[in-house]
Amino acid sequence: MSLSQRYLATLVSVLAAMALCIGIVYWHTEQLRAEEQAGKTGITVEYPYKGAMFPPDIAAPVFRWQDSRLNADKWHIVFRFPDGQDVLRFTSEKKMWKPPRESWEQIKQRAIGKQVVVEFRGINKDHWRKTLSGAQVVFSVSSDSVNAPIFYREVNLPFEEAVKDPSTIRWRYGVVSSDEQPRIVLQKLPVCGNCHSVSKDGKLLCMEVDSGNDKGAYAVMPIIQDILLDRTKIISWANYRKEDKDPTFGLLCQVSPDGRYIAGTVKDQALAVYRPNLMFSQLFFLIKGIVAIYDRETRSFFALHGADDKNFVQTNATWSPDGKDLVYPRSKAYNLDVFTRQRRALINGPEAEDFIAHQGKSFKYDLYRIPFNGGKGGTAVPIPGASDNGKSNYFAKYSPDGKWIVFCKANNYMLLQPDSRLCIMPAQGGEARELACNTPMMNSWHSWSPNGRWLVFSSKVNGPYTQLFLTHIDEQGNSSPAVVLENFTSQDRAANIPEFVNNSADALVKIRADYLDAYSYYRIANILHQCGDFDKAIPAYRLAIKYNPKDYFAHNNLGALLWEKGKQQDAVKEFLAAINLKIDDQDHYQAHTNYAVYLLNEGKFNDAVKELTKAYALHPDSTTQLNLAKARKNQKTVKDQKALQYE
Repeated sequence: MSLSQRYLATLVSVLAAMALCIGIVYWHTEQLRAEEQAGKTGITVEYPYKGAMFPPDIAAPVFRWQDSRLNADKWHIVFRFPDGQDVLRFTSEKKMWKPPRESWEQIKQRAIGKQVVVEFRGINKDHWRKTLSGAQVVFSVSSDSVNAPIFYREVNLPFEEAVKDPSTIRWRYGVVSSDEQPRIVLQKLPVCGNCHSVSKDGKLLCMEVDSGNDKGAYAVMPIIQDILLDRTKIISWANYRKEDKDPTFGLLCQVSPDGRYIAGTVKDQALAVYRPNLMFSQLFFLIKGIVAIYDRETRSFFALHGADDKNFVQTNATWSPDGKDLVYPRSKAYNLDVFTRQRRALINGPEAEDFIAHQGKSFKYDLYRIPFNGGKGGTAVPIPGASDNGKSNYFAKYSPDGKWIVFCKANNYMLLQPDSRLCIMPAQGGEARELACNTPMMNSWHSWSPNGRWLVFSSKVNGPYTQLFLTHIDEQGNSSPAVVLENFTSQDRAANIPEFVNNSADALVKIRADYLDAYSYYRIANILHQCGDFDKAIPAYRLAIKYNPKDYFAHNNLGALLWEKGKQQDAVKEFLAAINLKIDDQDHYQAHTNYAVYLLNEGKFNDAVKELTKAYALHPDSTTQLNLAKARKNQKTVKDQKALQYE
């Protein structure tokens, strides 16, 4: 056989082998397709969701799947594009895979406005020619960018722990295009901070905060890189008709599109139930309140006529993009005796549980619209599609063009409801449709991107620690299956209240809180003290004393905790510091009593009697009287013993 004949024979053999391999691969592919149709592929794709749409500026996601074929220990990931050009192939030895940055950018470029098929094929590394399992999922990439950062809050769970120690709550600010977690811009705030909103131009940030003993305090801050949150940026909703002496939270506020007005809830009363269950550890809703407006130009408060009927609870007012209308949830108001007796805006514990039980676990809101009319208000009317539907309707948000309203719908209540669904309807009312982005577990806290093409929202579909998701919304109000913002979630925090900001990625770097006073720290310490968290309460009391060395209760309570911790000498110093303030008031007897206990333990009965005599004069109760009697008995016993020594 000549050399050319040998070469030809070898070439034929190679081509035959290649054809056989191609045939095997084709056979396995066809087999897998048949198995996919029969539901026997072995692989279940967990993420991305079928039909998901990614923004072109989003960071690489993590693809996740499960494989029922136990001997599969390696997976091929293949991307197929509509252009029919080269496929992209990758491998993974785990059931999760994140595309390299360069590859993801290439995938997005080829997928803009098109559907991409990604295939997952399971093999065994020792028998790599045989495909054991497979599945595929289709996704696309939108031509619409997000192009706006998100400001949001992270809360530790269960929520009662965050209530006890708000310093664990953090606020972040970042963009979806970054592979890094958004930067923390505010943390270690020792008082509670809640809902926030941003003006339409992205230049003003407003946020509910506590200040001293004022639960109605509210921060209004121009957005700059380094914000100093001092007292000049604090207003108080409690100043609306302060002469009424009604407690006010000022909850669920929102700034107007032009930044001049802020709509808030005043004369409000809320119920809170805290549970140890991580998944849903808080039930919180308002049963009383009216809508008030703060005018930043005139620095004045006024009720919005038409949304100030005390027979109803009216809250969470949302502005239309042109500032001409507001939409808010409304329900029948309840006046509970416990609020009147305790003069509190928030009731939790048994009273809240009793109310829920009495109502048959039912409390529903309807959405109403009211004209702003330059602050004069008008007639509030129910919105068709979001009222009188047997559901609770809340958290209305207009699209930036004013065409749509997206709101939450649940069986009852508001805020963190397991069954809450995102619905969209025409802004003037009409048929409400559920968005395709809804997950099986809680969908809420939504915000529109400035370009009106993306909605960010929170969901608990992947567990108790709430995550942020995006969905694309087209001109007809249709949404795509959700994509998760994995980089926005910490493993030990629930992410909520996401708000798009019409500004740059570096517009906000830090918020420095410099508005707290001694009472703020004292109240924090007192809450920790009552909850039994002495290790955190002690430094909080020390901070209160640092800001106000003449705080009698901080000295006395700190002494009591130090005594409990076995630090008696340190405790005595605090009792004496409280006593030396020389405050003659019936509430200031405790330091005398506490110091007397120390003197009794030391056998200094004469001094103990003196302190208890002062305590009884300030607060003549039976307990103090009993302690005084015991001290005098010990005093007499010592005198009798000394007398016997001289006989």
